[in-house]
Amino acid sequence: MLPGKTRAVPLRGKNILLETVSLRDKNAIESSLRKNPYLHLYSIGDLDDFFWQYTTWYALKENETILAIALVYTGQPLPTLLGLSEEKPVMQALLESIMHLLPPKIYAHLGLGLEEIFKERYRIRAHGEHYKMALADASLLSDIDCSHAIRLSPGDLDEIRRFYDKSYPGNWFDPRMLETDHYFGIRKDDELVSVAGVHVYSERYKVAALGNIATHPDYRNRGYGTAVTARLCQS
Repeated sequence: MLPGKTRAVPLRGKNILLETVSLRDKNAIESSLRKNPYLHLYSIGDLDDFFWQYTTWYALKENETILAIALVYTGQPLPTLLGLSEEKPVMQALLESIMHLLPPKIYAHLGLGLEEIFKERYRIRAHGEHYKMALADASLLSDIDCSHAIRLSPGDLDEIRRFYDKSYPGNWFDPRMLETDHYFGIRKDDELVSVAGVHVYSERYKVAALGNIATHPDYRNRGYGTAVTARLCQS
């Protein structure tokens, strides 16, 4: 049981005694995640007070050194598990040690191959491989005409919901994200035809994860998605 569950894990050619703990120290979590910020960008953003209340954090430690962190986020009706690590054996050991604490139904972002450990307790439905992209050169945005992209607000919620029903059904849209002021749209004939927003945003931790980006099927291949996404990145 947590905290303090220990087990021997084969790592780097030898068995190492590791401890599973529950974490609430933001500084310790951030320091560990910052070792690979692009891999853990979502989790870094979830340290923000805006998301923090919906988070549960677990770590695998060797002595006092954090080797892997797993996050369970409950801000959506379906809880999300983030289990990403550059060392598969370490994350596998961590996930196995907290398996009994996870919700009966969960959406998971996992390193390749880690889904195998869930087969005995869960029915698995794969959503394919996800690729992480990072904006490394902001100058690429300068030549894109974003003048017709407008900032959206909580007052636009009903219109945004109707837009997603047509353009991106089943997406992961959290209306609270409109409060960040980082949702943008393009209208044609007084109707939203393209929207770009964020899944995670934190001014405190200086990270943003873009998401819920879509264009109405009748208006695709006209550059609207590029324009609204570029405007979001500029913001």
